[in-house]
Amino acid sequence: MKQHDLLSDRHGRQLSAGFGEVLWALLLAAAIVMVVASGTAAAAEAPVKPTPRSEIENQLGIKIVGLRRSSAGYMLDFRYRLLDPAKAASLLDRTIRPYLLDEATGAQLGVPDAPKVGQLRPTSRNNVIPGRNYYILFANPGRYLKAGSKVSLIAGDTRISQLTVE
Repeated sequence: MKQHDLLSDRHGRQLSAGFGEVLWALLLAAAIVMVVASGTAAAAEAPVKPTPRSEIENQLGIKIVGLRRSSAGYMLDFRYRLLDPAKAASLLDRTIRPYLLDEATGAQLGVPDAPKVGQLRPTSRNNVIPGRNYYILFANPGRYLKAGSKVSLIAGDTRISQLTVE
């Protein structure tokens, strides 16, 4: 290992500053943020109707590109094409904390907030460009959601139901 790849802690021990350690720290922080709803019966009582794609485009100002597992399944990558920045304000506003709601169990998966880079989503609502694709990364600690899982994306008053993890 090269000398510039090492850091020292306050006791003089050598620490590696590799990508793996940073990823594990991020995933650990995401696991702490994850809140699991108390009962699965409450989630099963009220079935959620899927949000029609035309409603998403007309009312929310976005077109969903996909919700995919990434980072070996420890993250969920939500991609969308911005059609109307004014209508999509709740997804672009950094003060609103979006999360994914697992419709089967009620588990809530949030956006990790890394100490140096902040939330893993676009940075500013001031410089968004219609027609461009944007993303939000959600934590998936323990690979909780699998391909085929049904989730709802909730951001403030915005709710997109019955999204399928690819």
